Amino acid sequence: MTALAIVFWVCAGLLLYTHVGYWALLALLARLRHARAWSLPGDAELPDVSVVVAAYAEEQVIANRIANLRELDYPRDRLELIVACDGSPDRTAARARAAGADIVLELPRGGKIRAQDEAVAAAHGEIVAFSDANVTWEPDALRRLVAPFGDPRVGYVCGTVRLQDQRGTNQEGIYWRYEMSLRALESRVRSVTGGNGAIYATRRDSYVIVDPIMGHDLSFPFNIVKRGRLAVYAPDALASEKMVPTIEGEFARKRRMMSHTWPIVVRGGMLSPRGYDLRYALMIVSHRVLRYLSPFLHVIALGTSIALIGQGWIYIAAVAVQGAVVLAALAARVVPSRPLLLARYYVLTTASLAAGLWDWLAHGTPAGWEPAEGTR
Repeated sequence: MTALAIVFWVCAGLLLYTHVGYWALLALLARLRHARAWSLPGDAELPDVSVVVAAYAEEQVIANRIANLRELDYPRDRLELIVACDGSPDRTAARARAAGADIVLELPRGGKIRAQDEAVAAAHGEIVAFSDANVTWEPDALRRLVAPFGDPRVGYVCGTVRLQDQRGTNQEGIYWRYEMSLRALESRVRSVTGGNGAIYATRRDSYVIVDPIMGHDLSFPFNIVKRGRLAVYAPDALASEKMVPTIEGEFARKRRMMSHTWPIVVRGGMLSPRGYDLRYALMIVSHRVLRYLSPFLHVIALGTSIALIGQGWIYIAAVAVQGAVVLAALAARVVPSRPLLLARYYVLTTASLAAGLWDWLAHGTPAGWEPAEGTR
């Protein structure tokens, strides 16, 4: 086998592993371990919780967000609601106060992470939970989110976010169900490698201050693990939010996210093995590092398969399959059928990983953020 063929098979194998093989490996490992069962605490055992909503230009939705939190099945005297306004240019702060938020911070524009830092500094709860302004929690979501903290080893918990389909072209719902399946398996095997901004919590004494361009979703789980605690998934802690309606909008959202993700990977400590055991290190490489490298693996696999045409039918088939996916993605603009839209979603979201890296390297990443298209 030539060196070129070895490169092709390595890239193709890594792509297959990160998208399919990793899930299968986790499923096998999970069968060897007992599932964790978190018992719901009674009222007398419930911890004091501060729920933080970082908000920028959220006057349209902030009152509904506070109303939803006030209606949670959680003792009101143990629940503190904090809205951290990150330099909001509108009436977000006034509407949050009118809706019944306990603490409203009006901060200079510094980005979501710094707004959350200020909110945690002002919080009184033993547990600090976080949510976005456009999210709705189920009535029992907070009880189920804090239940795993009954285990003193747990330092971080994320819940499930259900994406509300707005009947657009976006196919994120399919990917997200796959991602939630991976998260459940990771939690059972060791700890999750990523969270989501819609519903998550940490012990106040476990809160990690990170660079303002590095979001909590990715930086918190591995940092909590490095500090000797578990980062787990509570699948019954349910939240919902609107999905970006178009694939193009999802590409833009993921591109922005990746411009915040690459700094975490490259210089935020994710690649440092210190604090990882073998299982968690394998999970970080499999789910995060290889996934983020997938656009480059695709390009190398395509280039080498083209160069190897004439040395076997498998390379002709590889070029044909990759070309068919790209053509299907282009055709989805004209014929928006489900299979073509799935191809377009995969191509654009994979490309967003590389585009986010380019943005970070070429222009840097601002700490501030804007609400995603069509999600309010």
